[in-house]
Amino acid sequence: MHVENAVRNERVQLLNPDALVKVGWLEFAHGGYSLSLDISCYTDNNIIKDTWEMNVGKGQDLWKRAKTVIPGGNMLLSKRPEMFLPDQWPAYYSKAKGCRVWDLDGRELIDMTIMGVGANSLGYGDSAVDAAVVETVTNGNMSTLNAPEEVALAERLIELHPWADMARFARTGGEVCAVAVRIARAASGRDGVAICGYHGWHDWYLASNLGDDDSLAGHLLPGLNPEGVPRSLRGSVLPFGFNDIAALQALIDTGKVGAIMMEVSRNHDPSPTFLRKVRELASASGIVLIFDECTSGFRQSFGGLHKLYGVEPDMAVFGKALGNGYAVTAVIGRRSVMEAAQNSFISSTFWTERIGSAAALVTLDVMEQTQSWDVITSIGRNITARWLALAQRHGLSITTSGLPALTGFAFSGPNAAAYKTLITQEMLAKGYLAATSVYTCTAHTPDVVDRYFEALDPVFALIAECEGGRDVLSLLNGPVCHAGFKRLN
Repeated sequence: MHVENAVRNERVQLLNPDALVKVGWLEFAHGGYSLSLDISCYTDNNIIKDTWEMNVGKGQDLWKRAKTVIPGGNMLLSKRPEMFLPDQWPAYYSKAKGCRVWDLDGRELIDMTIMGVGANSLGYGDSAVDAAVVETVTNGNMSTLNAPEEVALAERLIELHPWADMARFARTGGEVCAVAVRIARAASGRDGVAICGYHGWHDWYLASNLGDDDSLAGHLLPGLNPEGVPRSLRGSVLPFGFNDIAALQALIDTGKVGAIMMEVSRNHDPSPTFLRKVRELASASGIVLIFDECTSGFRQSFGGLHKLYGVEPDMAVFGKALGNGYAVTAVIGRRSVMEAAQNSFISSTFWTERIGSAAALVTLDVMEQTQSWDVITSIGRNITARWLALAQRHGLSITTSGLPALTGFAFSGPNAAAYKTLITQEMLAKGYLAATSVYTCTAHTPDVVDRYFEALDPVFALIAECEGGRDVLSLLNGPVCHAGFKRLN
């Protein structure tokens, strides 16, 4: 029996209808999952009417439940199944180790996508980091007294960045960016913040998406809806484009800007003079310069990416890779700026828990021992080059972007999202979590990468057929994936 393009409660063609001897349940396996057909009738023209349910595993069942009790289904847009493969993505995991993830059905999958949204550059479950966390739990994670690991971590980060004198810690990237902006505003005495990059979900940042009138709200950064952000914050955050020094100069000329919050690099390299000119403008106007290195930190250097460009900020923010999967983020800065934190109320109970700092200290040790930033950069450059070569071999046009260790590719044209969905669908059937980006980790060894490209090759061949006229939608077993939000850089 063969079923083509099955759609719930619609017609399904049976290529061998004579094999049907009675109405009942038919089952077969496809791509590691099962499909059950409840046959209700069939006709002489090989078409039957049916009701069916595709059992794509416990993960999708749980996801459907989650959306009834959690707005949006989860806490992070980037992990929603609809961003990858609607109705089919496994959604939840039972365990993870290295670059492998096991779903709720026990199926082993190789993660060739976002690796915990970039939090695990040493791979999942690094033994040294996990051992430190287990010891912390054994000795007690929370107390009325303070954790000494906080002091050790502050000293270590300052050692790696000699321009900095002090540090404060939080547990998520968005909140530590908010902490940094609060301190910078207190230090400069001005409310205006010029931004270039993605800096989280808090009111201060989403205020940049409040248009000049309500009809324009959300136009600058599509996908980041400012609903619920007080309209009174309009004009307090002022965006400028990456590598556009003239736009930044125009904002500074208003006299409103007290802080500049920006990513050093995300999708493309800064122009040769861009960061230096930003530094000069900030210094000349008494503006606090903050580099948001939540994503870029420890990917291409041992510390902030800004070290490679020789430009020192007044503050820098770190997260994601800092704890290799454990919740810890940091803002470091010059004493003259950081001490302004004492003039504002910035405090939280769980910023003082012990696991994050303990994990970060060992993560830094393992990074230093393995030179992880060089390893993951080399892996990413290799993957990027092989994507381009694979596309060329199949006559496809793609563009690549991102830091080497956060590399991605994209198709152009109206079928781009459908092609991305097809890749995810076909690679999942082969045992991979994959889309059009790979956040590399040290567990992405050459044999893992080689097998990934062996699996990807025939998928690119399918896409080449679609470019030649085959209908890509006819190859999909469900809806096209959703799009994310847009970035300034």
